[in-house]
Amino acid sequence: MSVEKDIARTSSPFKGLGTKLDAAIARGLNRITSAALAPYQAAVVRIGLSLTFALYLLREWPYRLDLYGTTNPWGFDLAQRLTASNHAFTILLWSNHRLWFELVYHGSIAATLLLLLGWHTRTMSILFMVGVLSLMNRSILLGDGGDTLIHLMASYLVLTRCGQVWSLDARRRERTATPPDGCDRVSVVLWILAGAGLTLAQVTGFAELPWGWVLILWGLWLSQALWFWAGRRRSPDARALLDVVANLVHNAAMLVIAAQVCLLYATAGWYKIQGARWQDGSALHFPLNLHYFSPWTALSEMLDSRSIMVTAITYGTVIAQVAFPFALLNRRAKNVLLAILITEHATIAVVCGLPFFSLAMIASDMVFLPTNALRWGGARVAAAWDRSTARLRRSKGPGSRDENRRVTI
Repeated sequence: MSVEKDIARTSSPFKGLGTKLDAAIARGLNRITSAALAPYQAAVVRIGLSLTFALYLLREWPYRLDLYGTTNPWGFDLAQRLTASNHAFTILLWSNHRLWFELVYHGSIAATLLLLLGWHTRTMSILFMVGVLSLMNRSILLGDGGDTLIHLMASYLVLTRCGQVWSLDARRRERTATPPDGCDRVSVVLWILAGAGLTLAQVTGFAELPWGWVLILWGLWLSQALWFWAGRRRSPDARALLDVVANLVHNAAMLVIAAQVCLLYATAGWYKIQGARWQDGSALHFPLNLHYFSPWTALSEMLDSRSIMVTAITYGTVIAQVAFPFALLNRRAKNVLLAILITEHATIAVVCGLPFFSLAMIASDMVFLPTNALRWGGARVAAAWDRSTARLRRSKGPGSRDENRRVTI
């Protein structure tokens, strides 16, 4: 009996451990399937990336033909030979006609701006991805590093439910009380046009798509059809199942985006450690003396004249990049390093003349911003919008038709 009591006494700390573990697993599964996590972070990444790409396309608009179009030094035949070997996706190589290029370029601008506003984000995110991949893969010699990041993030963004907040979709759902991803008329029209265009391109032989991309594009098209089918049948079980799958995909994509940013900083930091110029603290001296990276010569010379500052920034950059993935284990440390890295990218945009690289990095970093900070910022923007519209209504006078109309975002 004493032996049995000793065994019971030694095993008592583990009593109920299996039940607690099962409960924890159940809570975790319920959390990742019942809701799309980090909706504000997904929205700010959507806004940041689309704003960056839109500004880039608008800035390069006068030079679009030389960069991506028919007068590109990287000729049509060279681009076709390259994509045939690396199987990169670009619809610009379906035709060498200028009309087709203009349609793709301006269509990419339109899709990017609509994604920025959050108008039918499910469809616009796919068109945004197609536009980004088509332009970036057409001329691989262009870019400053930010293009590669946008290339990756555009593919991940398709899998997220990035229009749940801070979007025209969210405002429409609030006004009409429609469920997320509902089958409104505009969504159905866009879905029909997309399917008809893809079918026509394949049947006529105009499109040259690898089988992998054929499956991806038609799979995305059919997934939207499932939402329409569930909406028309008004089946709560079907919608619940689709919501669970969509939440899982969204949460996995947000995890991949966060992991991508961590991998980027970790590899950049550890590669810098191996460089002799980063070890002796003089790495910053060289870009400050390159004409290509010195749009403000006086500012570059002022920074370079202070060797202590050059050394401190060089070592600080390496420390911040290497430490950032580990800082995620502590909220305060993460927020401090995140502020340092965002400040660093903003400085690079000004000092080195790399605004789009810096904007792409800052937009990706925002996936780690605290939800309370994002909501506070959104509330301030909404309040500023209300004040501006109120002043506009007052300037129209008391007889204006929209005197009592309240505009909300």
